[in-house]
Amino acid sequence: MSNTKTSSGKKARSVTDIRQAYIDYILTEGKRPSSVFKFCKDLGLREADFYAVAGSFDALEGIIWNDFISGTIQRLSTDAEYAGFTTREKLLTFYFALFEELKLNRSFVLHAAKPRLRPEAVPAFLKPFRKSFLQFINELINQGRQSGDIASRPYLEKTYPQLFWLHLCFLLIFWMNDGSANFEQTDAAIEKSVNLAFDLIGKGAVDSALDFAKFLYQSGMN
Repeated sequence: MSNTKTSSGKKARSVTDIRQAYIDYILTEGKRPSSVFKFCKDLGLREADFYAVAGSFDALEGIIWNDFISGTIQRLSTDAEYAGFTTREKLLTFYFALFEELKLNRSFVLHAAKPRLRPEAVPAFLKPFRKSFLQFINELINQGRQSGDIASRPYLEKTYPQLFWLHLCFLLIFWMNDGSANFEQTDAAIEKSVNLAFDLIGKGAVDSALDFAKFLYQSGMN
């Protein structure tokens, strides 16, 4: 699509072109373009070319953010070594890979997310990102149950996807405020929090506590 002439004599742009032009504008001007018309005029393309990609700036930001996560998932899915990892290792690898991708676009991420990211409410631009993450985490949880990495707890496991989403929000906020060299504190937060999560959802202390509570209940000692 890029490098092809439109009927008006202007060049149509690809999704990648428009995405990068928008990121460059945000980083240069420190704000969104005043309108789609002005943005397109500065790029030398028709408004129709923009709307063929996204219906608004929020929608375009949604595409950009979803590309961060979908690209990460796609790369991992073709990694033969990753396929042999435990569920815990897969989640750790995913987080490290995702945050490496975000580092490449940190200035844009800070501008877009720092003022608006709240765990209790999902901004419009993050909804496609969240949808892709929940799909990924649901598949990972199912794999973990099948492999035995995640204990089967029918009443609790329904909450796992949302809890992991809140976990990712925590990591994003932590990273956006991390001033350590090469974001070493974020790496430590990822590792420690994922290990804690799998200690809780794996077979271990929680199962022992539940078994003991069940025993007390059945013994009439509740």
